[in-house]
Amino acid sequence: MFCPECKSLMISSAGQLKCRKCGYIRKICEDDQMSKTTRRSEKEIVIVEDEGTIRTLPSIAIKCPKCEHNEAFWWLRQLRAADESEVRFFRCTACGHTWRQYD
Repeated sequence: MFCPECKSLMISSAGQLKCRKCGYIRKICEDDQMSKTTRRSEKEIVIVEDEGTIRTLPSIAIKCPKCEHNEAFWWLRQLRAADESEVRFFRCTACGHTWRQYD
């Protein structure tokens, strides 16, 4: 919670909230309790749902691990936290096999 007087972050101490900056004090009430939220987890494999849009993605010369064709479409997805690198996905233009590469 933030101090209504100086807008600084208030800390809890002995059943009350106290501003470190200006010394404002307020009792903790039931509405001040922290609540726990569940975190949404992403699926490990991203599937491009609309097959019509896959043809508009950029392509790259890379060997498919399944059929060894030398061309695939690629796209990037952020699967985890924002401070971690993106994951590059590939889909073979010949057999449609999808795989990923971590940078």
